[in-house]
Amino acid sequence: QVQLVESGGGLVQAGDSLRLSCAASGRAVSNYYMAWFRQAPGKEREFVAGAHSWSSETDYADSVKGRFTISREKGMNTALLEMNSLKPEDTAVYYCAADFYPTRIGSQVKHWGQGTQVTVSS
Repeated sequence: QVQLVESGGGLVQAGDSLRLSCAASGRAVSNYYMAWFRQAPGKEREFVAGAHSWSSETDYADSVKGRFTISREKGMNTALLEMNSLKPEDTAVYYCAADFYPTRIGSQVKHWGQGTQVTVSS
């Protein structure tokens, strides 16, 4: 059973930075693709960023490219999301996700964290 626990959310002002962390546990989780999704009120859950376990390859949504950075800590089952130049439209619940196969589609993800709220005030 894979468990994902997010931390690091909070209330910040536009232009600020925030770092989210996802601690993963479970069998073979170090081999999983890990990603971040977010869901704003009244909107569908959307892909934010993803990172493979076996390479340095990363993937980003166009809306966060150049501002957000996802990283995997070697030897640790942790995925970090460094968020810079935050905008009010980044306000959402951010979810950590893990699956054996890389995907941008939420319905294809097998494992989810409980989510952490990020609020960006203008």
